[in-house]
Amino acid sequence: MTRVSTSGSYASVLSNLMSAQQRQVEAGDQLSSGKVGTDLKAYSRDAQVLTAMQTLSTRLTAFTDQNIFTSNRLETQDLGLNKAAEAADNTRKAIANAIAANNAAAFMTSVRGEFANAIGAFNTQYAGKFVFAGGQVDTRPVSATRLEDLTASPTAVADSFENDDYIEKVRVDETTILEIGQVADDLGTAALNAFRDIQAFQEGPDGPFTGSLTAAQKTFLQSQLAVWDSVHKGLVEAAARNGVVQDQLDGVESRLSARQTTVQGMIGDISDADMAKAATALTQAQQAVQASSQVFITLKNVSLLNFLQ
Repeated sequence: MTRVSTSGSYASVLSNLMSAQQRQVEAGDQLSSGKVGTDLKAYSRDAQVLTAMQTLSTRLTAFTDQNIFTSNRLETQDLGLNKAAEAADNTRKAIANAIAANNAAAFMTSVRGEFANAIGAFNTQYAGKFVFAGGQVDTRPVSATRLEDLTASPTAVADSFENDDYIEKVRVDETTILEIGQVADDLGTAALNAFRDIQAFQEGPDGPFTGSLTAAQKTFLQSQLAVWDSVHKGLVEAAARNGVVQDQLDGVESRLSARQTTVQGMIGDISDADMAKAATALTQAQQAVQASSQVFITLKNVSLLNFLQ
């Protein structure tokens, strides 16, 4: 005799329903996130490779973020160096104009203005730190504020520099270290010596510069043209060195970007879901859920009493 029972049928239908629901959830998650899964278990044998690629991507991102800061620092240094070079060039022009006009009535006013510009350039800051101070980033690298400060003592120019000799270096990728630092005394000693010479002459027996040039004043100013040509050249060369480092950093950044693109592509090959496949799987899972639900409802209405009736 065949025994009539629904317990086995219920178990089978419930198992199929739960399996279809799980497939529906997984396919829905893939469609919403665009990823195969939310943990390493979903990637099976590719989990180790994926972990390695993500670690490399994190390291490349760290270098990229640091290099953005370094690039901005170098750009700030470039502005400071060009400002100092411009101050030197303008001082030379003021000398040449005084000689050409044979009059120095406004000469010292111009020199004081360019001195202030040069000091401001050597005391350039980025992110609240003095970029030409070496390791003493919280201390102004040039303490002189007036031309008179340069003639206060025989060592006044040297005493005006507060920076140390530390030249900052930065690792910009796994194999490249760039020397990004320059220090104020290397950059500004020639300029401050030239400003001191003008101020010393102004204070000396052949000064001051007030109106028409005397023979001694004209001779002195003519001798200063070559001095300021040299000062300007030195600052332009410093700006050029900074530019070379900027170009090197740009090259590193291009390589990092290309590597990051490659790594992200490799990660995507492993972790990104096939959206068309996931959409198909979701549709099939939804249909399976509906079918299993319908069978469950039908089975629920079947009993021995109904059969006997």
